[in-house]
Amino acid sequence: MIITFEELQAFLDEQFPQGEAYGTLQKLGDGWAEMKLDVDEAHLRPGGTVSGPAMMGLADVTLYAALLSKIGLVPLAVTTNLNINFLRKPVAHQPIWARATMLKVGRTMGVGEVFVYSEGAEDPVAHSTMTYSIPPNR
Repeated sequence: MIITFEELQAFLDEQFPQGEAYGTLQKLGDGWAEMKLDVDEAHLRPGGTVSGPAMMGLADVTLYAALLSKIGLVPLAVTTNLNINFLRKPVAHQPIWARATMLKVGRTMGVGEVFVYSEGAEDPVAHSTMTYSIPPNR
């Protein structure tokens, strides 16, 4: 790991302040990260479940954190592909959390996966795979 939790938190606060709407960083390791989203009415969809965009946003920012743990503070690393499978209904008024793991980090691309969980439930509510483009001359 080439950055610390504190360095990444400060970077996200400064460079990506809107990211807090997608979740807050909880843990960081070498090629992995965990984030949590406190679900409120803005994250719910009709039928009393957490919206897909809320889960996708959490997954995306969590993988970004995991990638940065490997490549450093690179603001222009961007998502180029995101695939998500919604596996089961999350609990409407419970936080959701995500654990992202980098599967491969190369010179120009990083690939990872994210599992999203509803707090208090053992099985994941969503699974995502993503590819990030890493800018040259980072």
